[in-house]
Amino acid sequence: QVQLVESGGGSVQAGGSLRLSCAASGYSRPWNCMGWFRQAPGKEREGVASIYTPSGSTYYADSVKGRFTISHDNFNYTVYLQMNSLEPEDTAMYFCAADPSFAQCLTATRALSGGYKYWGRGTQVTVSS
Repeated sequence: QVQLVESGGGSVQAGGSLRLSCAASGYSRPWNCMGWFRQAPGKEREGVASIYTPSGSTYYADSVKGRFTISHDNFNYTVYLQMNSLEPEDTAMYFCAADPSFAQCLTATRALSGGYKYWGRGTQVTVSS
């Protein structure tokens, strides 16, 4: 059974940093496409960052470019999201997603869409001003 478990969320002040981790299990091959999404109360879920793991190609939402960095560790089937210069607008539940298909990461639009096959339960990030 595939499981994605996020960790690393918490409360920080504006300007601070957090590093989220997502450990994937139950799948014996490296994931081709992994991503981070977030959803704030009363708002739609939005794609934050995605990575095509065979090449390391990355995609970012405009709102986080230059502040967030996605990376992965294929050996441990883990994806990370380093978040710097956090802003109160970054406050949300952050979800990890993974898909074994390379097609999910063919374009930025698709990589940051919600069409992933597997999802974690989320970790809360709260940024205070």
